[in-house]
Parts: sequence; C-alpha cells; structure tokens
Amino acid sequence: MANFINVILPIPLELSFTYSITEEEAKILQPGMRVAVPFGKSKIYTGIIFSVHQNPPEAYEAKEIHEILDDYPIVNATQLKHWEWIATYYMCTLGEVVRSALPGAFLLESETLVLRNTEYDIDENELLDDEFLVFEALQHQSILKVQEVSAIVERKNVLPILQRLLEKKVIVLKEEVYEQYKPKLVRYVKLGEEHASDEKLEELLNSLTRAPKQSQVVLSLFQLQAKSQKPIKVSELEKSSNTSKAIIKTLVDKGILEEYFIKTDRVSYDGESDNSETKDLNEFQEAALVDIKSAFGENKVTLLKGVTSSGKTEVYVKLIEECLEKGLQALYLLPEIALTTQLISRLQEYFGEKIAIYHSKYNVQERVEVWQNVLQSKPKAQLVIGARSAMYLPFSKLGLVIVDEEHESSFKQFDPAPRYHARDAAIVLGHLHKANILLGSATPSVETYHNAQTGKYGYAEITRRYGNVLMPEMELVDIKEESRKRKMKGHFSERLFLEMEETLKDGAQIILFQNRRGFAPLMECLTCGHSPQCPNCDVSLTYHQYRNQLRCHYCGHHTALPESCFACGSSELDTKGFGTEQIEKEVTALFPDAKVGRMDLDTTRGKHGYEKIITAFEQQELDILVGTQMVTKGLDFRNVNLVGVMNADSLLNFPDYRAHERTYQLLTQVSGRAGRTKKRGRVVIQTYNPYHQILKQVTNSDYEGMYKEQLYEREQFKYPPVNRIIKITFKHKNYNVLNEAADWFSGALRSNFGGTVLGPEYPPVARIRNQYLKHIVIKVQKVHSLAQTKANIRRIEKSFKSVAMYRGVRVIYNVDHI
Repeated sequence: MANFINVILPIPLELSFTYSITEEEAKILQPGMRVAVPFGKSKIYTGIIFSVHQNPPEAYEAKEIHEILDDYPIVNATQLKHWEWIATYYMCTLGEVVRSALPGAFLLESETLVLRNTEYDIDENELLDDEFLVFEALQHQSILKVQEVSAIVERKNVLPILQRLLEKKVIVLKEEVYEQYKPKLVRYVKLGEEHASDEKLEELLNSLTRAPKQSQVVLSLFQLQAKSQKPIKVSELEKSSNTSKAIIKTLVDKGILEEYFIKTDRVSYDGESDNSETKDLNEFQEAALVDIKSAFGENKVTLLKGVTSSGKTEVYVKLIEECLEKGLQALYLLPEIALTTQLISRLQEYFGEKIAIYHSKYNVQERVEVWQNVLQSKPKAQLVIGARSAMYLPFSKLGLVIVDEEHESSFKQFDPAPRYHARDAAIVLGHLHKANILLGSATPSVETYHNAQTGKYGYAEITRRYGNVLMPEMELVDIKEESRKRKMKGHFSERLFLEMEETLKDGAQIILFQNRRGFAPLMECLTCGHSPQCPNCDVSLTYHQYRNQLRCHYCGHHTALPESCFACGSSELDTKGFGTEQIEKEVTALFPDAKVGRMDLDTTRGKHGYEKIITAFEQQELDILVGTQMVTKGLDFRNVNLVGVMNADSLLNFPDYRAHERTYQLLTQVSGRAGRTKKRGRVVIQTYNPYHQILKQVTNSDYEGMYKEQLYEREQFKYPPVNRIIKITFKHKNYNVLNEAADWFSGALRSNFGGTVLGPEYPPVARIRNQYLKHIVIKVQKVHSLAQTKANIRRIEKSFKSVAMYRGVRVIYNVDHI
C-alpha cells in the first residue's frame, strides 16, 4: 500500500499538497514535523506535515519528498487546530498562517549551487569561451549560485552552458537547503590536562617567566577557578587578566590552555533568584480576584476593568503564581513592545528565570530558542510574555491567558495575511487548551464591555487607584481662544506652559503627547500654495528635521529638503501642522535647562531602542518625554506629575466609526500616566472644541456614558457589537480596471446580501506604493451565519477571478475590521 503525506507549504495556496513517502518514512513521520519538498519546476520549500495517509491525489502524480528535517514534531496538534481556525475565520490560507507563525529560521530556502568537480583533470583548451569564464570563476570561488553565473557570462539563460559543463564533468550541481538557525556557542577555556598537577603548574609558571603577560593569564585563570566552580569564559579571562585575545590564543596554540564551546541560549536572565515575595493585595484587588476566580469556575472569559494605576498587574501576578504552581504554562499578551520592556523587570522580581520573552524585535535565533523552550516545556519558559505573535508558540499545557490592554488596536494585524485580532485568537487558543482567559483594561473596547454586560463574559472591577491615590485632575484648554488673545507660545497654551514651569520647579517629570511623528506633516509654498507629494502614494510628504528630508510614512520614499518650490521656484516655503520633533524643539527652546527625550517610531528603531528611553525616563535622567501613542500604554512612571495633550482634535476628526471610542481610550490612558504615587497628577488637554461630548466624558471619567452613547449609535448604524464587519479591499495599479472590478464585485455582493453592502469607496489615502485602493464593507447581522456569508463571498471571488481582465486585481479580506 502506498503512503502519502499532506504538506502545508508557506505560500498562499488554498489546498495542502500531497507527496509520496516510503513505508519506513511513514513509520517515523508525524503531523507537525518539517520536510523539504520540491514544488513547481525547481523550487524546494519547507513544509509542515498536516496528515499521514494512504489516499493518492486524484489531480496529479505525487512527487517524493526531498528530505526530513526534524526528528520530532515542532508544531503540536492543538497549534494546527488553532491555525486552521485562524485561516478559516480570517479568510486566508493555512500557508499564510504558517509563514506568519513560524520563526524565519524554520522555513528553509533552496538555492541551486554550482561547484567545481575536483575528481577530474580538465583540459582547458576543450572549453568554449563562456564555459571557460565559469571554470575560471570557480578557481577563485568554491561555490557559485545560478544568478552569479548569469552575471559572469552576461546572459539570462545559463542553463545550456551549465548543461554542457555537466556533460564535460567540469562542474557538479548541488541543490542545497540551508538551515538558517545556528546555535550560539560561547568560548570557554580551562588549563590543559598535562598541567593539572601542582608540580606541573609550578614548572609551567617558571617556564613563562620571560612572558609576564602569559603567566598573568594562567594566574588569573587559577584565581577565577578558585572563586567559582563555573566554566570560565574567554571574555571573562581577558578582562580579569587585563590582556588581549591574542595572548590567550598563543597559550591555546601552545597547548597550555584548552578551549571548548558550550551551547547557550541567547536570551537569559542575569538577576537574583526568584525569591521576591509578591505584594499583598488591597481590599479592592482582593474583591476583584474573588470575582475573577468565580467566573473562571464557570469557564467564562473574564474582563477585569480597573482604573489606571489600580494595580491590575499585581492581580495578574497572583493568578500567574497559582497557574505555575499547578505546573501549567501562562501566556501574557501585550499590545506594544515598549510595554514588555518595563513589565519584564517587574515580573522577573517574582518569577526570575521562568520567563520567556517573544516579539518581533528579537532576532531569528532568539525566537527559535524560545520556541524550542516552550515546545519542550522547559522551566525557563513557564511564563511567556510577548506581543501578538507570542500566541503562535507551541504550548502543550497552557493554563492561563492574560490579554492586557485588550482594547488596543495594535492587537490587530493589518498586513500581511493573516489579518487576525490577537485578543480574539488568544481567546480561541485558551478554549482549545481549556485554559482560563482574562482580559484587562481601564477602558475596555465597546464589544468586550458589551459581552460582559450581557453575561457572556465574567466581570470584575477595581474602582480605586492603588494606595488610594486620587485620579488626576483634568483641564480642557481652548486654544482657539488663546490664539485669539495671542497667549500661545508656539504650540503651548499659557496654561500648559505655567503648569510645566511649576512641575519642573518641584523636580517632577512631564509627558507631552502628540499623535504625529516628524517635524511637520505638510510643507507648503507661500507663493503658489504647492506642497510636495509622494510620487507613489496620495499623501503629502512629512518634514523630518533631524534628517533634513521629506518622508512618506506609507511607502518610505524620501527626498532631500528642497530649497525652493518645485512648482514656481519661490524660496518661501513654510510648514503646516506639527509633530513630535517640532514639540521637542519648542520645549528645548522654552525650557533650556530641562532634559528632553522623544519616543516615537524614529527613536525606537533598534532592538533596545524602547528600553534605553524608558530606563532613562524611569531613572529621571529626562525631565520631559515627548511621544506618540507609545507613551500612553500602561507604562508606570512614578515621578510624572503632569501630562499635556497637544491637540485632542486630531484624534476626534478621523473618518472611522471608532474615532470617538479610540479618543476616549487614548486620552484616558495617557492621563493615567500622571500622579501614580502620592501627589495628585494634573492633565492639560489642548483643543479647539472644549465642549465636545467625548472630551467632557474624558474629564469626568465617565466610561459608562461613553459606552451607552457609542452603543446607541452603533445600533442605529449597524456596527459592532450589534453586527459583524467584513471589509474587502481591492488593489491594482490601473485606476480604471480597479473601478470596474470593484463595481462588478459589489454588484454580485448586493444581489446576495442586499442593503448591508457599503461601497465600493476610495479610502482617505487612495493610492499607496503606486497601487490604487478601493474598499467594500459588508455588515453581517448576528442572525445570519458568518461561515455561510464567507462561503458566499468566496464563491463570488471564484467567478470574479475567472474574468481575465480582473485576474491582476488583488482581493484582500479583513474580517472584524477595526
């Protein structure tokens, strides 16, 4: 009986591919193992085995696999089930989920390599000119790739040349699969075996009298070994003996020292052991904990709504502690990498080495190590903290899932597919593992709060700040009025300026929030009104002063700052609007003695970018921190007494049904950074419209009022949580083709779903990277089956793709678009 496996390839294919395997391979292969398989004409991909069976494919002849890459499954059955759910629910392929979920090092790539054949003597005179060029290149370079051969002979099709060289036995070809992950090896040294006894050592030191630096190295090694039983690193020895690597190498070459390598993890914890006692909870936290546990008893997802600085983290710590004591794993999801940096140091005091961290700023090697530690349920991966991708890890005994700041839009993945929402996907993951699930936030999303109010979710609340600290005092400043009276200092109202002056006098810190990076979003010619636009997108270029250039925030296009207007040649150019860079410059001019820092995408690009800024601010090396929404999220700074919001209107006036909810959440979160210890904090919100309903609700901390108002509006206009939303985006470089395609698709949808289809409509930015965009929104009522709706959309897409003219149009689905 023939044996086969179904393989998920990391490419967007609707179906898994079937490959044939031998009887012996069938005995060792299991779902979740990786195999290298041929696909297409010459490509080799790494695939994940989905199933082992005996049913041959009907449409094609099954190819044989190339090689087996694992001894054991690196993906478990629950993960495959979870990934299938993500692919089905978010309308993408399983291959796209695999590419997104697995660290890049697990997905090997193929290259055809050309090597010189060393077993035969070659008569150079027999070679043609182009063949000789390849032969000569191989004298200097042991391996060539096919692209390199193409460059050498200056021809696109080099396969005939390679074929002739193969026949003449000049070269050999090797289809090589590269394993990208390399374990980190650390160099250690010890004294050579023959010098281990005391007499031999004395003899050795006498022989080194003329080489004082070498004898210093040997003595230092001895001292280090006396102090601890641990192996001695080369770097340690170099430091303690105050010598160089060259001297240690000389001793190794002489055989006096022996070097050896130990495989170590790239991510390790250097702190004290985890013997720190967890803090005692106050009565409000205790009451919340009791509510959470009773909801867990009913197997309900539970929402913990606690005002900012109420000590939600301490409640999480208690739950994590209980989970780890049972020998189960815990997953703690955060929306921002910036938050993980601060939280890790707090949690390491309690849990020490039990913590593993997983997010995109870690390199491929580090991510593979965390993956392996979680897979093998190692003690150092009992608690996993990470951004949204951490929920893909191979948990085998997950007992608790915590999603902190669950309202955050950062939990939604926008590009590439799968366009999943980490909060919702983590809830499904928790259900698959029968784990407890806790969502935490000071300003829950309308959907989550609605689920809690209707009894679908459990609910717990903390209404007081930790230590009974008062909520910050909030003040709205009308900058329209201040501008009229000429009281503005740059972009600072008189009120904010005086508050900043007072705060700095008291030795406290300030956070200024402006939700735009760069210096100014618009540069305009004062003569003709022209403003430079991005050539690839329908947006104006943002001026970045620190690089003295104009940049596009959509495609990355940048150009040097023009000295005169591109349209009329006038040198009178001025900027409109303001970003974090401009605020930083103004603050430095207004308060020359204050130390100012900036936290936005430009200053946090490196792996440790967040860490450096947060640590500097925590240790009070900075007095004022200017930032985008990164500074608003759950960070705990003890000495911040004033928060300034530079312009609240830029958040409110946004073409999105969530704009008001988001503004409330963002302003409440940023306000929550103020006055977290004894002294009451102050918040100054600058706006042109101080009578706006949302701003009043923020200043009165009226979450209930905001929720009821938003829910009423959404019921009227059929938005979530009343309805589900599927957004379909069409992309094409030709404007007319896109229009026709979107109209065809929307017509087919309307005949199926009637009046719940909106669009097609151009988004505010209708062209990005030279591709035009158009959106259709489908509102799916709760009474209708979501699965049936998706099946109908897929059916329409099949007919759509069969029209030759529309084949080039990309169709992108975004389920539960937020």
